Order: sequence, then structure tokens, then C-alpha cells
Amino acid sequence: MHISRSIEVLVGFFVAIGFVAMFFLSMEVSNLSNVGGEEGYDVKANFENIGSLKVRAPVSMAGVNIGRVKAIDFDPESFEAVVTMNIEAQYNQLPLDTNASILTAGLLGEQFIGLEPGGEEDVLVNGSEIELTQSALVLEQIIGQFLFNSASKE
Repeated sequence: MHISRSIEVLVGFFVAIGFVAMFFLSMEVSNLSNVGGEEGYDVKANFENIGSLKVRAPVSMAGVNIGRVKAIDFDPESFEAVVTMNIEAQYNQLPLDTNASILTAGLLGEQFIGLEPGGEEDVLVNGSEIELTQSALVLEQIIGQFLFNSASKE
């Protein structure tokens, strides 16, 4: 059976388009679609326990993603985790007394940072630090406390 050259080229073209589409889809699913294109400003927050928070985890406010976790470091002086977040430039009016909490999407989902605005008129700028933080709730610790309290009542 003789296949014409134009059909071979057309099939090759569609296969190449398929690979490109798979690449972009995998980048989107893995939250790497905006690598290197960070615009906005960086803010830091210290947490006693970050649980399983990862770099590139979402930063959200009122359920809307407004940024990503840029870096996670350890402060040897305070023995706390220092989380650097990159907030998109369009969200440049966050009050200075904004509260940052590490939350979990669902019961066992990925962790993210949830921001709650305060009432101060001064706003966060590049290099600001969020003072009000709430560490991650670790499910194992909660279950352990529940079991310990149940055993001590008996």
C-alpha cells in the first residue's frame, strides 16, 4: 500500500502538535506554567511549623490565587521556617497587618497559604514581613492529642 508524502507530513505535524500540547498540559498541572515569569513583589512570613508546604504552593485570599510560595528557608536564630511568597503585582493593596495561615485543601489535600486582610492603611511592599501567622495543623498531632485525652479520661 502506497501512502503519499503529504499524508506522512500531515500525520507528523499532528503528532508534533500533540507532543507540544502534552508538554503545556503537564506544565500547567505541575504548577510550573509561569516559571521565570515572576512579576509582583515578595513578602516573608515566619511559621513554627509549615507541615508539608512546598515551594510553588498557592497563596490565596478569599479563595482566589494571588501568588505562589517562592522559597522556604530555616532561621537558625528563631528556629522557625521562613516562607517567601511572591504576590502578583495587581494585588498591591494588601494591608500591613494581613494574617497568613497554612491551610489544607480538603481533608488530605495539598497545603497552601491563606491570607486574611487586616484593617491597617499601610500596605505590604516588596520585602515586607507578615507578622501575624498561624502554623499548619498536623493531623497526626491532633489525632494523638485526641487519643491521649480519651485515654486519660478513662
